Amino acid sequence: MPCDPHLCHSRRKRGSVMSDAKFWNRMARRYARSPVGDEEAYRAKLAKTQEFLGPGSEVLELGCGTGTTAIHHAPIVRHIDCVDFAEGLLDIARQKARDAGVTNITFIQCAAGTYPVKPAAYDMVMAHSLLHLLRDRQALLGRIHDMLRPGGRFVSSTACLGDNRLLSTVLPLGSKLGLLPALAFFTEDELIAEVEAAGFEVEHRWTPKPKAAMFLIARKP
Repeated sequence: MPCDPHLCHSRRKRGSVMSDAKFWNRMARRYARSPVGDEEAYRAKLAKTQEFLGPGSEVLELGCGTGTTAIHHAPIVRHIDCVDFAEGLLDIARQKARDAGVTNITFIQCAAGTYPVKPAAYDMVMAHSLLHLLRDRQALLGRIHDMLRPGGRFVSSTACLGDNRLLSTVLPLGSKLGLLPALAFFTEDELIAEVEAAGFEVEHRWTPKPKAAMFLIARKP
């Protein structure tokens, strides 16, 4: 019997998510041990983000990985919900939070695209090193817009691989061989256009050096 197109798409999507989660579970401990590529730029991004946070802030981080960024921000906010689909990464994140004495983070195993929309529940939504791993980032941007309160901020750091011709040629092969997760290729300007189309006003855009991830802060009017 032919597969219903919508059902087949749903199954393929679930299969892809499960495959990506398997990749990150396998890589969790190696990923946790890897140093920050540009410590100075990372600290600058943390400081810029914290300009928009305060003691009453409710924050969501999608694709939180091993929780490093959330743990940095936790002391100055009310609460952070941290979401990731890889349990191996979340296990490390929970232990890091315990070691740091942080108690105001809730870790949730869930794919970013299926995290329930909580209308106007958050003052900030973060998605670092995530958008280039998604097949449906435009839909996710719309969900993020819905979850933010008026005046809330969307903060991301994203590898815009479409700006690098060599990587856009080589990396898809790594994905097909299972050596890399699935990757999306788009330019910085294309991502900015998608963020604005989702209803955001871009307030801050920074690429620390050529071919580095673009750091972005956008406001929900």
